Amino acid sequence: MKTKKVAWPSRPCAGAGRPCPLVCLLAVLVGFGAESLRAAEPAAGKPNVVFIICDDLGYADIGAYAQKKIKTPNVDRLAAEGMLFTQHYAGSPVCAPSRSCLMTGQHTGRTPIRANPRHARDWTRAQGDYPLPPDQVTLPKLFKRAGYAAAAIGKWGLGRPGTSGGPKEQGFDYFFGYADHTHAHDYYPDYLWRNDQRVELDGKQFSHDLMTEEALRFVREQKDGPFLLYLPYTIPHTKLQVPSVEPYENEPWPEPAKKLAAMITRMDRDVGRIMTLLAELKIDKNTLVIFTSDNGPWNIRGIPEELFDSNGPLRGHKRDVYEGGIRVPLIVRWPGKIAAGSKAEQVCANWDFLPSFAELLSEPKPAEIDGLSILPTLLGRGGEQKSHDYLYWEFNELGGQQAVRTGDWKGIRLDLAKNPMRP
Repeated sequence: MKTKKVAWPSRPCAGAGRPCPLVCLLAVLVGFGAESLRAAEPAAGKPNVVFIICDDLGYADIGAYAQKKIKTPNVDRLAAEGMLFTQHYAGSPVCAPSRSCLMTGQHTGRTPIRANPRHARDWTRAQGDYPLPPDQVTLPKLFKRAGYAAAAIGKWGLGRPGTSGGPKEQGFDYFFGYADHTHAHDYYPDYLWRNDQRVELDGKQFSHDLMTEEALRFVREQKDGPFLLYLPYTIPHTKLQVPSVEPYENEPWPEPAKKLAAMITRMDRDVGRIMTLLAELKIDKNTLVIFTSDNGPWNIRGIPEELFDSNGPLRGHKRDVYEGGIRVPLIVRWPGKIAAGSKAEQVCANWDFLPSFAELLSEPKPAEIDGLSILPTLLGRGGEQKSHDYLYWEFNELGGQQAVRTGDWKGIRLDLAKNPMRP
């Protein structure tokens, strides 16, 4: 893809929060109780959905995307049995706005959460993460309307339980994990949330393992489906913490590098456990599995950048609107529906998931969204696939950044605080 300087408009666009085309871009639960989670009208014949989103996983941190040193056999198998996207983008180069884009189907010029909480206006970190508004159409609300049981297990980061942005308030029947994204930095927390209750821990339990056990339990309880499992894993976000550095203990790497690789491989192991359970329950062929990341990798001190080459050919990292900050892996598997071993060059982004699921579930697509359904690409009907005129991102930190991609061209605007658009 070529890079080109673009002429930015001389005045802001009309409409609050709506950039114009030239500027703009989911070991403690005891029984779920299937009937209590099920919506009133069952969604007959609809697939289960497992949506796995990692935290700070780079474009090339996975073997299927040319990683050479970190072992990811289970995610690689997902790619071999499904579709691998080469030009999929996160919603933002940091977690909160990226997840807001995913949940709302809107880009960062319009989605309600456009910055991490410490950068949100009129908001303090003591209040937790800035919440989604109560009337927002979100992915879990869409699935609930279609008759699904829905769980979010992992790092939420879009509002504490009890606020308008809490997981249950936004449509999930069940939540277990971290409510605030800063709390999710620690893999050995003193507590996690289960719905609106704090679950006290002893600080010695690895949170990723607890979340995996909860996910496996949910799948067993909801095996008769349909269900949505939104699994926003915290790996490999720092801190670099893991119970064991196997299988890398004998590698001649710095200790931080061993920990990072072991974290990713542990996550891969648990993706394999979920896939094995789906097969054992004989529901894998009726389960759509999505694997992606919330933004690009962090350039971690103590790990030589060339060791893992987490960005592959891409420029930049987390907190950049360059490709390395926002282009992320995307693998989708649905046996019998998605061609095994297929590769898609369709340009798409986090905000395309909501309209894709709306089409899949035969639910009305919300009007105020920026996404396009990629279901035609997934199902091999490429001739029906619509393409974006442009994709837009903004990043409200480090002085402010904007990016727009149209076709094979991309424009970048940096240091907005120093170089504001003149009225």
